[in-house]
Amino acid sequence: MDIQHLTNIAIKAALAAGKIIKKAMREDLIVAHKEGGNTYASQVVTKVDIACEKMILKHLKPTCKNFDIALLSEETQDDGSRFEKGYFWCIDPMDGTLAFINKTPGFSVAIALVDKNGTPQIGVVYNPNTGNLYSATKGKGAFKNGQPWKVTANNKYLTYVTDKKLADTPNKSKILAVLDDKMASLKLTYFQEISGAGAVLNAILVAEHAPALFLKLPKKEKGGGSIWDYAATVCIFKELGLEATDFYGKPLELNRKDSSFMNKEGIYYSSLNIKK
Repeated sequence: MDIQHLTNIAIKAALAAGKIIKKAMREDLIVAHKEGGNTYASQVVTKVDIACEKMILKHLKPTCKNFDIALLSEETQDDGSRFEKGYFWCIDPMDGTLAFINKTPGFSVAIALVDKNGTPQIGVVYNPNTGNLYSATKGKGAFKNGQPWKVTANNKYLTYVTDKKLADTPNKSKILAVLDDKMASLKLTYFQEISGAGAVLNAILVAEHAPALFLKLPKKEKGGGSIWDYAATVCIFKELGLEATDFYGKPLELNRKDSSFMNKEGIYYSSLNIKK
């Protein structure tokens, strides 16, 4: 299997879906609902999500036949083939649908190739708002717009990246305690918040605003994002040398059988280890 060849196909698929999103950004939307987690953001879907998925699958399905690759995509029922085959494509046709509906930045396309053990081999993210393309292939490094991507920590404060504003977040005190602890370890005196993006771009923002972190506390309720929200950026973060784990520092289970949701162990993305 030529992983670099598959990376190039995933990039083409993400860019093609991005074109659909860019065109739709100027149009009025009809919003539908689907089964999701316990948040409104996980329950909304538009015709753009479906069109993006269709376009991505047009690019990726031939590889499934040629290389015996399974599929897991947000807008398609999970058929369980990802547990049987050696690899599966993990697709979020448009992450951050709620931001897209509200016509605010924060949505993106994410495609990953994950092996049966849950280790991402390819990660591709495209941001239609900025036109930035992020990609990584395991062992080959991370790239931004086709150029090697090196993360630097230029800020003298901690950046907290979140989909929901901290003031509106349940268990706000627990998150503040984590932020205080990290600021103390880095000898920083304050933090700034960036809110409103989907999980995929939240991870990218962590890399672009070092030192920064994005986290979700473990919870019993369904939610916390799904496998397709994290697979691509885990690959990118690993190639950047950044942390992308569950809340306890263990590898994220990116091919779990009990559920596609990641709520049980939480999420932790960090660029705190990057030196100035």
